[in-house]
This record gives sequence, C-alpha cells and structure tokens, in this order.
Amino acid sequence: MKWQDLKYLLAYLVPFSAYLAVEGDGWWTWSTVIFAFGIVPVFDAILPVSTENTRPDQEPSRSSDLGFDLLLYLCLPVNYILMYLFLDRIQAQPPFGMEWWGLLLSNGILLGGMGINVAHELGHREGLLPQLAAKFNLLLTLNPHFTIEHNRGHHKNVGTDRDPASARRGDVVYPFIIRSIVGQYTGAWRLEYQRLKSITNPFSRWWKNEMVWNTALQLSYLAIVTWLFGIEALGYAVGVAFAGMALLEVINYVEHYGLRRKIQDSGIPERVRPVHSWNSDFPLGRIILFELTRHSDHHYMANRKYQILRHMEESPQLPAGYPSSMLMALVPPIWFWVMHRALDKYQHSIVKNQNLAI
Repeated sequence: MKWQDLKYLLAYLVPFSAYLAVEGDGWWTWSTVIFAFGIVPVFDAILPVSTENTRPDQEPSRSSDLGFDLLLYLCLPVNYILMYLFLDRIQAQPPFGMEWWGLLLSNGILLGGMGINVAHELGHREGLLPQLAAKFNLLLTLNPHFTIEHNRGHHKNVGTDRDPASARRGDVVYPFIIRSIVGQYTGAWRLEYQRLKSITNPFSRWWKNEMVWNTALQLSYLAIVTWLFGIEALGYAVGVAFAGMALLEVINYVEHYGLRRKIQDSGIPERVRPVHSWNSDFPLGRIILFELTRHSDHHYMANRKYQILRHMEESPQLPAGYPSSMLMALVPPIWFWVMHRALDKYQHSIVKNQNLAI
C-alpha cells in the first residue's frame, strides 16, 4: 500500500468511537452516532470531491495488494471484541433512557458499517477465508443469509419489482426497511430451495441447505450470549442486531432509489448497468464505507475489489454523501423534495443525450 492508501485507516474511527460509547457515560454513549451522522457529513460537505480513478495499468497490482485485504479482515476481531465489551457493560451497568439509545445506535452503526458492509465486500470473493469472515461478521447482526440473497438475488434482480432491496420512487423508508428485511430472509430460503430441489433425499436436502446451518449458527450465538451475559443481554444483542440491519436497509434504500431497469419485450429486464445505482464521490463517506459509495461500478462488475472501484460518468450522482443522504431519507418530505428533483434532472439528461446522439 502507498502512503496515500493509509487513508482507509480512517474507517477505524468507527470502532474507536464505538469503544468510546461503550466505555463512556451520558452523551459519550452517542459517540458513533455523532461521528457517523454529525462529523462525517460536515467533512463531506467541505472537502473536495474526487472523481479520480485508478489507472487501468495499475489495477492488477493494486487489486492484489494484501494490505487492503488486511484492513477488511481486522474488522472481524475488532467487531467481536467490541460486542463483548458492549454486552459486558450491559451486564455490569444496564443503561437507561438516553444512554440506552446511544449504546444501541452506536453499536448498531458499528455492526452495520464494519460488519455488514465489510461482509458485503468479502462475500463477493471466492475462497473459504473470505466467505467465513463474511459469515461471522454477519452473525453479529443475525444476518448470515445476506450473502445468499445479495449475491444470487439482489445482483440479479436489482432495479426490478422482484428485488426487495430496490426502492421504488415514492417508497417511504420505514416500511421499506421491514419489507427488505423480510423479503431478503424469505428470498434466501427460496434460493436455497431452488438450488437443492433436484436432490431427492430429504435428509441430504436439509443437510446441504445453507439456511439450515445459518439458523443453527444464529441460535448457537444467542445461546452463548445468554449463557455468558444473562437473559437481559440477549435482548440487547437482538436489538443491536436489528439496528445494524436497519442501517443496511437505509443504505439499500439510498443506493437504488427510483432507478428501474427496463423490461424488454421478452419479459427479461435489461442488463444491469451503471445507470441503475446512485454513486457518491464525497471523500470521507467513501473511506469509512470502503468505497461502497461507488456502487454503480460494484453492480457493473461485482468482483472488483473496493480499492479499484471507479467513478463512472454515466451513473447518477447523489447530491450528498451517504451519511447525509441517509439522514435525509429518515425525513421523507425532505428526501422526496431533494431526490425527485435529482431523479428528474438525471432522466432529463439521459433523454437529451439520446436525442443528441440521434
């Protein structure tokens, strides 16, 4: 890694802020919330936006640099250590009122950003190590099925009504969160059933079903939490898992809001293109989310590693960074006012360019 690539270490300000939340009292319990949705949007607003891409001739060496991978794999022990400290804090000193919400949201942001998001990156890679790291990161949000539905469902159906994680124009974020969580869970079961339906032996079909093993893994995790920290900590573990999942769904809502693929005469959707995901080049949001915000290129070529994802001129650009956009999404009138204008402007530009081409 070059010196300028050490900027990705800034992503670890998220777990650092979560540590401050766990070890602190009062407003300190809100440290991660303040950092992610207070400090990051301010810096995104004042720092210059960069659309620079890695040169094609540099992509192979940059993609094979293990330093970028190490930053992802380190998230796994960091997340588990902080989850242990969180549950130990709950057992020793149960929070109330403002502190309850602060701890829940701070650790939910940690597990969403450094857990699900990192698992999303690793889950697209082949090999036992990245797949295991992805699954055990997802376990803390009770979401080990994410990789199944995301890789085999979302990437295939994005921008269509068949994808629960693609928000339509006019969707309100709160019912979308529930719809997407339920739809992705049931979708993962359906995908595993379809994968294994040719197996006639019922025992083998269940034995090889990844969702059966995911369920056993989740129940084992919750049993260990209860055994180590007590029944009250179990409720907190489930609560912080839901907070992490909800954060993911708000990101899903922002990433594809209002962008739909055309259905061809054959009834098959058009190929997924960069125009079907919102992109964001605001700098700090890019770094703390390991370039998730360059989402158009990720959907265009899902096997590209985060460090070589590209800005794509034809993709729609969010008017604000991811954290700011997520805050806007939580206030539907503001979100609709901003994004419907952005959608109309983008779609008008597409029509104009098509006319010029003719």
